[in-house]
Amino acid sequence: MITTAKCNRWKALSVVLTAPLLYVIDIFIINMAIPGIKKGVHATDGEVQLVIAGYLLGSASFLITGGRAGDYLGRKKVFFWGMFFFTLTSCLCGLSQTAWELNITRFFQGLSSAFMVPQSIAFIQVLFTDERERAKAIGWYGITLSIAAIIGQILGGYLVDTHFVIAGWRLIFFINLPVGLAALWAIYHYLEETPKDTGQRFDYRGALILTTGLICLIWPLTKGRELGWPWWSIALLLSSLFIFAYFIRDQQTKVLLHKGSLIDTALFKIREFNIGLLAVLFHFMMHTAYLLMSAIYLQNGLGFSALDCGLAFILHAILFMISSMIAAKLIVKYGKWVLQAGLLIILVAFLLQIRLFRPTVSPLCVTLLIGVYGLGNGLVLPFLLNIALKSVPVKFAGVAAGVFSTFQQTASALGISILGGVFYYVVSLHESSPDYLIAFDTGITVSIICLGIVAVMLWILPETTDQHTMELQPEGI
Repeated sequence: MITTAKCNRWKALSVVLTAPLLYVIDIFIINMAIPGIKKGVHATDGEVQLVIAGYLLGSASFLITGGRAGDYLGRKKVFFWGMFFFTLTSCLCGLSQTAWELNITRFFQGLSSAFMVPQSIAFIQVLFTDERERAKAIGWYGITLSIAAIIGQILGGYLVDTHFVIAGWRLIFFINLPVGLAALWAIYHYLEETPKDTGQRFDYRGALILTTGLICLIWPLTKGRELGWPWWSIALLLSSLFIFAYFIRDQQTKVLLHKGSLIDTALFKIREFNIGLLAVLFHFMMHTAYLLMSAIYLQNGLGFSALDCGLAFILHAILFMISSMIAAKLIVKYGKWVLQAGLLIILVAFLLQIRLFRPTVSPLCVTLLIGVYGLGNGLVLPFLLNIALKSVPVKFAGVAAGVFSTFQQTASALGISILGGVFYYVVSLHESSPDYLIAFDTGITVSIICLGIVAVMLWILPETTDQHTMELQPEGI
């Protein structure tokens, strides 16, 4: 017999899952709308890159701080206000009249997500103390991420092609308003506040330094390229190196003095952790850039409508889910070789796409080859967390997971800026008649290089770990 308490727990789970649902939708939905956004706000290629990168940058910079805010102020309160500002900034994105306004509001949309998403994971730990129920709840978290990816791709294509009172690309932001309002009502009524841990300190300074460094790195990578690398872009890139060095020193000092650092620098003394992070860096750079480049190429190069482009990614999401479920069982026995097999499948998908993605290609062929990419990626992406953290002592579990998530989001932003920059650079070489075919082939070639680096990183990682190895659940998309 199911008790009322159990019913309430699962009802509460449906509420907290709205955060990852909206967050992931807003990652995937934007790719389908890039051509419409570029035209709607008269943006340059660099500015539309920042529409994606800025969102990821805002999230990455405050992810750890957002997680700690829930401990310090109460998870329900932080979740509620995180959702409120996410909904508000979504509407402000939809109201933007210039690329500058859109990029600013998009950054704050990402920032607000950094406060609501960590609370959803924390609430699962609080709501489900039974190991089996918690595993089931985490499973629903992963399913939500996969469903959100599918919804984002299809909904983005549909809304962009919608001719309503306002431009279709604006609807991809306004769609968050009814969902956000419903979520706020549900958070208020169905979630209970958690105990506060006032003993923790906020490292506001660390978050500010990290954010400044990331902006100094990503801004010139996108804007500097299309402006011919003016002096200020080079100066910002160089200054980012000094800022990151200062950030590391600042964190080391706070760890030694027990002042509550943003990250524990002791983690970076673990060789396997560093190698795993490098694998994460190049894989997420490749993955996020591929989603952007393929969406742009399908629409501007092959003439797909936004909706058709979204539909072309459905098989990708389905095969991703299937292969990740299969890999969850295989990885226990075969370890990192499951990921290597996934990288090989992705390589085959890339080579076939370079060979076959020509103006005469059929939509079925496009869908199948993008699906093959999803099949391979399902064997890799969800399990990079396990691989990166498998040699980390359990006492560092929470901090290491936070560093991993921050690094993942930063890598995605760099992928949009660097690999996406290569794609747009090749497009800009033919201003009178942009050659998206050559740009796509070049972008995929650079992606293959990233793929090779990931394979090398996995190769040099040790196969086994000792008794202190962390046991972690695989992540979703």
